[in-house]
Amino acid sequence: MKSKNIFGGFIFVVLFGLGLVGAYVVDNPADRTASIIIGVGSFLLALLVSSSIKIADPWDRSVVLRLGHFHSLRGPGLFFIVPILDTIPYWIDTRVITTAFKAEKTLTKDTVPVDVDAVLFWKVMDPKKAALEVADYLSAISWAAQTALRDVIGKTMLSDMLEGRDKISSVLQTIIDERTEPWGIHVNSVEVKDVLIPPALENAMSMQAQAERERQARVILGDSERQVAEKFGEAALTYANNPVALHLRAMNMLYEGLKQNATIVIVPSSAVETMGLGGMAGLTALTMGIGQDKENKEKGTIARADAE
Repeated sequence: MKSKNIFGGFIFVVLFGLGLVGAYVVDNPADRTASIIIGVGSFLLALLVSSSIKIADPWDRSVVLRLGHFHSLRGPGLFFIVPILDTIPYWIDTRVITTAFKAEKTLTKDTVPVDVDAVLFWKVMDPKKAALEVADYLSAISWAAQTALRDVIGKTMLSDMLEGRDKISSVLQTIIDERTEPWGIHVNSVEVKDVLIPPALENAMSMQAQAERERQARVILGDSERQVAEKFGEAALTYANNPVALHLRAMNMLYEGLKQNATIVIVPSSAVETMGLGGMAGLTALTMGIGQDKENKEKGTIARADAE
């Protein structure tokens, strides 16, 4: 893209204005030939000088051709060319440029159609090659990036594409950089933004993931049951060798159960004999004692509340 030459226009106005002033000074009503020559000459001089003055921005490089042959690269800043002999067909931007590209409905290696969006960051390193080796380097790099993306998608499994975007980006950068190197263009990086799959496949993958999580939950639950059973087995061996420990544990379990929720507990006689809790009379007395203690505590709480 060609830069605006405001300075050249200013020089044209100044020189042409000076010429008009000179023509006015030497103007002779009887013979105005001299004033006309000065005016025309100042116009041509101003046109030649202004057209020879060029200014390039800090990021621009101008490709100068002389009589159809490459002459030089100019810029940045102020420079001069030879009017008529020299032409500037290209102004090359040397900044980092971003190009968005995509591949729609492209089949992966496992024949799944996907839409992939990516962004290319690149820079012109050799303006001469970018101007002379390719007709339109902007369009060329866009098409090169798109074809490279389709090639990579066709050689990649869907699972690898969804999990390894960084790897795909690295492969794309290498391929595109190799294709654009003869044009004097260097690819800084490639970023894969999004990978879109068909809605039906997305639902199926969601159901598969849900089923996998449910399977893992069941496996964990079964393993937990196994560990609990092993601990119960170890506890049984401990209680078998120490009946007193079993008796104390049974008394503690009964006490905790009666204290928390109920005052009546139905226990099979075989369980009573096994835990060594004594006869039914002793168990009943224990239950009544715990209930009486609980009732006394409640009465004491009510009496204190009335006193306050």
